[in-house]
Amino acid sequence: MYGAPLGENAKKIMLLGSGELGKEVIIEAQRLGAETVAVDRYEHAPAMHVAHRSYVVDMLDGKELRQIIETERPDYIVPEIEAIATSTLVELEAEGFNVVPTAKATQLTMDREGIRRLASEELGLPTAKYAFANTLTELKEAVEVIGTPCVIKPIMSSSGKGQSVCRSIDDIEKSWNEAIEGGRGNQARVIVEEFIHFDSEITLLTVRSVSGTSYCAPIGHVQKDGDYIESWQPHQMTSEQIIESQEVAKKITDALGGYGLFGVELFLTPNGVYFSEVSPRPHDTGMVTLATQQLSEFALHVRAILGFPIPEIRLLSPGASHTLKAWEESKSYQVVGVEEALAEPDTQVRIFGKPETKVGRRMAVVLHTSDSVDTSREKAKNAAEKMTISYE
Repeated sequence: MYGAPLGENAKKIMLLGSGELGKEVIIEAQRLGAETVAVDRYEHAPAMHVAHRSYVVDMLDGKELRQIIETERPDYIVPEIEAIATSTLVELEAEGFNVVPTAKATQLTMDREGIRRLASEELGLPTAKYAFANTLTELKEAVEVIGTPCVIKPIMSSSGKGQSVCRSIDDIEKSWNEAIEGGRGNQARVIVEEFIHFDSEITLLTVRSVSGTSYCAPIGHVQKDGDYIESWQPHQMTSEQIIESQEVAKKITDALGGYGLFGVELFLTPNGVYFSEVSPRPHDTGMVTLATQQLSEFALHVRAILGFPIPEIRLLSPGASHTLKAWEESKSYQVVGVEEALAEPDTQVRIFGKPETKVGRRMAVVLHTSDSVDTSREKAKNAAEKMTISYE
């Protein structure tokens, strides 16, 4: 039973992290009658524009986080970013609060070490060879074991921040510095991964709900410096690859448990499907589903969280997304060229409304649907190129 938002019988969802993905989650939650609370570390985050209430706190501060949660007493606590005091969420779950999908899943997936050890060492999933390092000296030793080229990442980061490809011994110190500067939290710890030669990289959106486990059509994507530039759906795969991908996704999501949507990242290689990472929440590459599916990844996430059935997930049309990024830092900006972008039929634009630009920060995304992925990729790219960030 659901009462009206702000009433005594309302179901309350608290979002920890309020970026562009969180904004779409809030909108979908409100469509189903939920009361929404947006929390982030900075003012005027995108989801705060549409939530019933919002708070600005340091979510790595367990005391601050607990105070907000105990004040609001939400029915569902929904983490949307990595930089959260996950140990506090574990404590709160033990006290009866509902953390989505579970506090364990949140803690493991916010930490590349935890999720990699679970996938490789406990579940036996195929992954790249890996090692961890706490110092530059340890990193040099790890690179010698893994070999070059290799990928070096912070244990905790988002949108590819701090990630780099180390191509030789001479690159190690630079990669270490990038990882430490780009990491979230207070950990000076990195993961070194074998460089996998893959045919393609996909996101398999996997939903755990009262209806069981279901999957969206696979999403292909292109990344630069660890951050996605464009994505498309469906990605061309063989039936064998789809089956293998779903098997990997089910194993990792079953181990994490709970209800919600998971973004499972996989490498498709000549030697089979390799597990890369998993996010227990909507994935940035999945923004394409706002245009391609009858239920977007955000609608699926909210339905699963609230315990509603998901009888089917249908792909309505092939489509693609292409991002618009800022390359300066400013608190005064405008997105221009939207009229020109929207002049292309079957094109949509989402402007995130972030309060300031930063170098490499995603500020908007273009969505396009057509009868083929190739056409949509081209049209989405062309429309995005008609848009720019003006600082005048």
